[in-house]
Amino acid sequence: MLPMTQEDGQLDSLVRKRIRALRVAQGWSLEELATRANLSQSSLSRIENGRRRLALDQLVTLARALDTSLDQLVENAADDVVISPMIDGAHGIMRWPVKGDPGMSVMRQRMTEPPPDNPARMRAHPGREWLVVLSGTAVLMLGHRRFRMEANQAAEFPTMLPHAIGAEGGPCEIMGIFDRDARRGHQREAAEAGDRGEAQTPRE
Repeated sequence: MLPMTQEDGQLDSLVRKRIRALRVAQGWSLEELATRANLSQSSLSRIENGRRRLALDQLVTLARALDTSLDQLVENAADDVVISPMIDGAHGIMRWPVKGDPGMSVMRQRMTEPPPDNPARMRAHPGREWLVVLSGTAVLMLGHRRFRMEANQAAEFPTMLPHAIGAEGGPCEIMGIFDRDARRGHQREAAEAGDRGEAQTPRE
């Protein structure tokens, strides 16, 4: 048997803590999880407490019983926890990639202009968007509806609805989260506007 490195030991401890935390989160006793995983209660207790070696077949069974996957149970993604934003100074936009789902992105933007009055300037594209107002007052236009949003209020909507976002009564800051399709729609629109030499304010 190969000697266990410090990193191996840390992962071993992490997996044991994760098993216990998932069990507690489900509200299950040792006996309940042991029954679901076809283990004895004493065996499960020794696994959680580090007094029994972690066997692959038992980890597979425990992952299934805990409604997770083996990959998630043994994941050790401690690198790159802090992510720096990509900054678009021309449009006052900051973007962060979502590591767990590269198709998603988070964006922060400062807005100073109201949304367009002309419905023809609203945009529509596949996807969903979630946004929260960080400061100031924002106006969200969805089709023929107008929503006034104060700080800490949030909205979620399908971006297939013609939509536009702007400020009311002064600058506002928003944080938006886009799924893969919505992100692609915004990237495509930004590229087309850039080709035409148009400004990107207000966003949407």
